[in-house]
Amino acid sequence: MSQTPLLPSRREFIKQGAAAAATFMIVPRFVLGGKGYTAPSDQLVIAGVGVGGKGESDLASFAKTGKVRIGYLCDVDDRRAAKSRQAFPQAKYYKDWRQLLDKESKNFDAVSVATPDHNHAAVTLAAMQLGKHVYVQKPLTHDLYEARALTEAAKRYPVVTQMGNQGASGDGVRQLQEWYDANLIGKVHTVYCWTDRPVWPQGIPWPTGATSVPPELDWDLWLGTAPFRPYVDKLVPFNWRGWWEYGTGALGDMGCHLLEAPFRVLGLQYASTVQASVGSVYVDEFKRGYFPESCPPSSHVTLTFPATKKNKQEVTVHWMDGGIQPERPEELGPNELFGDGGNGILFVGKKGKMMASTYAANPRLLPLSHNQEVKVKPTLARVPGGAEGHYAQWVEACIAGHGNHTVSAPFETAGPLTEALLMANLAIRGYDLRRPKTTGPGFDYPGRGIELVWDPQQLRVTNFEEVNRFVKRDYRPGWQ
Repeated sequence: MSQTPLLPSRREFIKQGAAAAATFMIVPRFVLGGKGYTAPSDQLVIAGVGVGGKGESDLASFAKTGKVRIGYLCDVDDRRAAKSRQAFPQAKYYKDWRQLLDKESKNFDAVSVATPDHNHAAVTLAAMQLGKHVYVQKPLTHDLYEARALTEAAKRYPVVTQMGNQGASGDGVRQLQEWYDANLIGKVHTVYCWTDRPVWPQGIPWPTGATSVPPELDWDLWLGTAPFRPYVDKLVPFNWRGWWEYGTGALGDMGCHLLEAPFRVLGLQYASTVQASVGSVYVDEFKRGYFPESCPPSSHVTLTFPATKKNKQEVTVHWMDGGIQPERPEELGPNELFGDGGNGILFVGKKGKMMASTYAANPRLLPLSHNQEVKVKPTLARVPGGAEGHYAQWVEACIAGHGNHTVSAPFETAGPLTEALLMANLAIRGYDLRRPKTTGPGFDYPGRGIELVWDPQQLRVTNFEEVNRFVKRDYRPGWQ
């Protein structure tokens, strides 16, 4: 792995931050205008990068607070941007986020990032270096290296950060934590998280055949940090999730929503080992496909976490996707819903079990009759609005200023969480690495018989060097 510094040098930091630092000295007009006075200039001005789909709904949620002005919109695809441009007609529109930051950085306070995964880190770090608060859709980054870089950046730059896993602000995860803290299930030794995703194609060959780029799409800007490839139909706006160069598969899409609760409840940080098995597809009646560029259609990953101050024993976390589910708990009746049917979280402790649905919603003790019998006094403050209050929480924190307001998913916690799911992806990708056999035809798959040992300080697997190529990718020239 390259030894490139995670962050710019001190000289670069001072140079990049000079203009941003000046903004911290401005006295808000409401201070001068007296109590009850709120000027338009005191609203949080947000620039949205990636404003279709989830980016569109994110901006709408910020605007609902009444304390935000959406001042700038940026998207590489005019089709995807159309609804946001209609909703915020006064917002100035850009296609290239680099031009937006270069030309307008003095005119906005915060950036919402909802691009495909492979461009998250580049946009986010550039905004932070300009002193801008950032809200970034999950997963925080595409690569492990990027996740650690943004975790460190959050400690260095005085900006408010939040990842878009809204379940972190929900009541459910706080209820789970209160039950655990009350010792209702004892120390936890095993956690299961599962999802019915993907709902996009995976485990397939790269499409063939030339296709013209739609006139509304700037394909080169969409690729951004990724290597150049000719445009293929149906990759945009959604199916990119199933390709390693752009997406992070089912883990990237749902991992933050499901693993967040175990991380918060048990105080998990960095895994020590990880291993995986993956499903494959048949290209014909007798032959399995081998498509290493594409995420597999299903996987089962096992991560081991060391003991923590909150849970003083090792924890094994199972991740399952593609419709794979753990064995139903014996405490659950045959007609009682497991998780939410397609997704769920199950904690197995020495004294009992508890489960929840996506976003840690609808938490339940097992057997379900315990939920009527057991009453635990709330000890944790709830976020106003619950999961939907995730957006307003970040807005309030930005207005209050760095360090003056709590947020549920700052990069200091979102970074290690993202690293965990990207470690799981590391094992999945390592599982499919193959070498020609030294004797005879065919291939060996050396990663399939190895439990990967992770060194969180060095950001590398210590017992299978070949997989470390996926820890940090090389950006395309011009996007470094």
